Amino acid sequence: MKILKLLNKNFFFIFLSYLIILNPIHAEDNPIDIWNLEKKENETVEEAVITEGENNNDQISVFDMQSDKNTGSIELDENLTSKEVKIVGLYDPAEHGLTIDMWTNSDGQKLKNLFNSLEKINLSNDALEIMEVSLLTNAHYPNQNITENEFLKFKSDWLIKNSNLELIEEFLVNNQIVNSHPKLTRHLLDNYLSDKNIKKTCEFFTKIKEPVEDEYLSKLNLYCLVNYGKNEEAQLILDLKKELGFQDEYFENKMNYLFGYIEEASKEVSESSVFEFHLAHRTNPDFSFEPDENTPKLIWKYLSNSNLLPDLSNVEINDQDKILIIEKAANYKIFSEKDLFEYYKKFQFNIDQLLSATDTYKLLSPLEARALIYQRALLTSEPELKLKFLQLLKQLFEDNKIGLAFDKELNNFLKEIEVNNVPSDYLSFYNNYSKNQNSEFKKIQYNNNILHQSKWVNYFRGDYSKSEIQEDLKKFLDRIIFSNETLSIKDIIFIESLKSDGVEIPSEYESLYSQKPFELDENLAELIEANEVGTVLLSLIEIIGNDKIENIDEKRLYFISNTLNQINADLIRNKLLLKVLPLKV
Repeated sequence: MKILKLLNKNFFFIFLSYLIILNPIHAEDNPIDIWNLEKKENETVEEAVITEGENNNDQISVFDMQSDKNTGSIELDENLTSKEVKIVGLYDPAEHGLTIDMWTNSDGQKLKNLFNSLEKINLSNDALEIMEVSLLTNAHYPNQNITENEFLKFKSDWLIKNSNLELIEEFLVNNQIVNSHPKLTRHLLDNYLSDKNIKKTCEFFTKIKEPVEDEYLSKLNLYCLVNYGKNEEAQLILDLKKELGFQDEYFENKMNYLFGYIEEASKEVSESSVFEFHLAHRTNPDFSFEPDENTPKLIWKYLSNSNLLPDLSNVEINDQDKILIIEKAANYKIFSEKDLFEYYKKFQFNIDQLLSATDTYKLLSPLEARALIYQRALLTSEPELKLKFLQLLKQLFEDNKIGLAFDKELNNFLKEIEVNNVPSDYLSFYNNYSKNQNSEFKKIQYNNNILHQSKWVNYFRGDYSKSEIQEDLKKFLDRIIFSNETLSIKDIIFIESLKSDGVEIPSEYESLYSQKPFELDENLAELIEANEVGTVLLSLIEIIGNDKIENIDEKRLYFISNTLNQINADLIRNKLLLKVLPLKV
């Protein structure tokens, strides 16, 4: 190894001297980025099949390994460092009825407040759909009271929170923004690693056109060279990094084992990242690991996908530390909820503790408290009381940051309760956590006697031309006037949306819908007047919050549809209206 490293260093200094002699003026005026071994512009990289320990002779590019930020004396290519990306997104604005200037007039302080507020809400899927469109539509950055980096960070943080890996990779690769989004890139690759998908992890680097600057990502990139069988290139890059001051004893020890320089790597296991954990597993043929309640989620996933989980089937009920570990694993969907609650049933409580559970649980440990309230919910058949205990139990799980450990079992409880038996105080809780409601509809049933339930709602699918819907609507309104009937709020929402699209409705029908059911919120009205379209969309997301769109009240529904009409976001509006107007059975 020493001979090879000496040769590598000699090669490095000979190469450097040659460049300086060849172009002394350039060397004097502009530092040369000798590590920037970029891909040729038209080079195509063949897809490599990567398996652990397998060498592959397909040629790939050597990616630039940047110096430590405290010792970096080597500059990136001037064109790269000066390049500013003004538009970062995935969707054409026209796809959703938006424009490239949707954020231009937005006040950055309002955006910061909204983003911070939305961060605290567990948004429903309907709200998340609008958020995805808002943040990933190609548009100019806002330029008032917010920097580009701050705005990009909000996008990155949202993508991390929702963790749609396919969407994240598309966003990073299409926009070539790995260096401006290292945290998002690490989130993506760490998740690939936790799934034991080394092939997909390393293939990602072949899609990146610029040198990788982040230290963690550059080490992972170097490791991928070894997986491609490019040991000499990986060793050269590592040596050059060390010349620039790089030091990482743990990483170097594992890499020296993979290079074949040492017969046995250190048995040290780091949980600081899933990559370092993977290196420990990869370099130890006799690897074993016992997780605890502090073990990070990604390492739990790695253990599960690598068949390294310990046997937790025979844990004694008095071994509460182990049951806490099982709770954590259930929260990560590594351990079955059903098995967890079988342990809860084994806890011993007397009749007085069960009868006074709402007071007694406060005197117990968090684990025992959850077991007591769970048992009390099991013993209760009256809907209101059962919902009271279920809501409390869910909160106890959330307080310990293991809310997903009580997910499927909560839904099983709620399935036993008919929605008609749910008291109003618990309706929001029931709607948010029950998966057995009318959210999954089998078909649409039309009722042509009610405007918003009629076949004409298919106009919002594009099934009717303006002239057709105009004529049919006129006939319907004639009947309403003749029979002296009134229109519902949803009917008015339907008509106002048609008018917003340019459907002409004769003035003699105006008395049926001209009275506004609700005045538009003052803050929304001001945002619309200022043409702060992006901010308006974030405000609507906040209004929807964690509710399914079909469960929100008519007042909020009117605000949402009216607002979307005024900012001409017709395609977003249409999608929402098709969820709330037709009768679904």
